[in-house]
Amino acid sequence: FMGSTASVGGTIPIGVGLALSIKLHGRDQVSCVFLGDGAVEEGVFYESLNFAVLKNLPVLFICENNLYSVYSPLKVRQPEGRNISQMVEAIGCPGEHGDGNSVMEVYEKVSRAVSLIRNGEGPRFFEFATYRWREHCGPNLDNKIGYRKEEEYLSWKAKDPILLLESSLLDHSLISRIEIEKMEKDILKEIDEAFDFAEKSPFPEPEEMSRNIYFGESI
Repeated sequence: FMGSTASVGGTIPIGVGLALSIKLHGRDQVSCVFLGDGAVEEGVFYESLNFAVLKNLPVLFICENNLYSVYSPLKVRQPEGRNISQMVEAIGCPGEHGDGNSVMEVYEKVSRAVSLIRNGEGPRFFEFATYRWREHCGPNLDNKIGYRKEEEYLSWKAKDPILLLESSLLDHSLISRIEIEKMEKDILKEIDEAFDFAEKSPFPEPEEMSRNIYFGESI
């Protein structure tokens, strides 16, 4: 994990730069860039994608299309009928659409793409359809604002990828309810311990601000 930025699309060129580094060093790695449907409206997206195709870089773009950019739906941001994955293909990058709420579909598609990228076949792009349940920035519900209908929200809520996977695993006797409950307890325990560690840790010293930002040697 190489970090993130608050600017929409800001991680895209960072991920492509990482892919260039991987290629120059001859490493068997793949840089994976996660972005939302709103990020494809940023100029840096096209510049980065073009460069990745031009240099045949080992980078996987995963667009989580949740239909909204802040509170603006796709219909007010992009022409009707536009398919993001097809648009990407026009730039020269193989694109594919998928169900982002199907854990197994995502796993199979991404696994295949990573193998192709590692085989030197260049970048790949996925547009996975999914949904944002909570507010744009924060843990609360925001349906009362009126930018989306309750019916739409509930229809996507029924497609919860975790519940769908859990149900499938139980139906095929691949996991027990007891094992699921143990996982949930272990995860909550890990989260509580992380919060406790953070809250009890001292604040960094002022000199930490300039550490690891730039490295050079005096001559």
